[in-house]
Amino acid sequence: MPEPLFVLCPPRSYSSIVCGIIGQHPDCYGLPELNLFLGDTLGEAWQKYPLFKLFLGRDGLLRTLAQLHEGAQTADTVARAQEWVTQHSDWPVRKVFDHIQDLVGDRILVEKSPMYAREQEYIERMLHVFPKASILHLIRHPRGMGQSYVKLRSEYGVLNRAVENANTGARDPEKIWMATHELIVAVTDDLPIGQCMRIKGEALLSDLESYLPQICEWLEIRTDKEAINSMMHPEDSPYASEGPPGAPRGNDPNFLTHPAIDSARLAKLSEPTLDGELDWRPGELFTPETRKLAKQLGYQ
Repeated sequence: MPEPLFVLCPPRSYSSIVCGIIGQHPDCYGLPELNLFLGDTLGEAWQKYPLFKLFLGRDGLLRTLAQLHEGAQTADTVARAQEWVTQHSDWPVRKVFDHIQDLVGDRILVEKSPMYAREQEYIERMLHVFPKASILHLIRHPRGMGQSYVKLRSEYGVLNRAVENANTGARDPEKIWMATHELIVAVTDDLPIGQCMRIKGEALLSDLESYLPQICEWLEIRTDKEAINSMMHPEDSPYASEGPPGAPRGNDPNFLTHPAIDSARLAKLSEPTLDGELDWRPGELFTPETRKLAKQLGYQ
């Protein structure tokens, strides 16, 4: 079976649309957020993250199991998926992934759970379980990521309350951006050459025609016109809309509402500047450390 592809990035970094695009390649299978590497076993991962109950962090796994076990995502199939999780809570997370892989077949599993890169323990567990997995380090300008993060919090009260109850570092998007990318860079720099691809989301999404074949070549999968065209339709994924009662999310809420590629809008996508005050901290600027890392990653 092929090694999976994990997209690593902070939240609000285009990961839902990028995972959806790659996941629609005929040789791939795009998954919603599974959040499995938060523990060694399914039961540990299921209980580890306190925001699960507040912002539906379990929905992605339930939707995946419902879809793959029964071919449909309904309130009943999700309830049976929940029963399956309870019955298999002692399974190591690798065994859960292998189970999903068996149901999918020989396609590359594509997953992005932003939580993996929030704690060193999680990302190290992921690479311990899948030491040869392909890693796509997805980057978004810290200003764009921060603005999107604050906007989402304002639109979804449940998420905002969860963040307000978290520690101070979880509230400031600059600190999240900095800590997450520092961790990803530190971990991926030690990987064998070719195992990790680092790419700016703004560049990728504004020029899919150029970048998608490069990603396919890196993954050693088809680059023909039919395959690339399939990638241009993330809305065809069974996970590209709101789920049923019991598992409505599992992905970025904006993506679930508008999963199709808006070519005209993406063509105009541009990178913000590192200069100027921050929307979420009026009168303040990016720290020198953030500016240095952002420039290292290709931003100005």
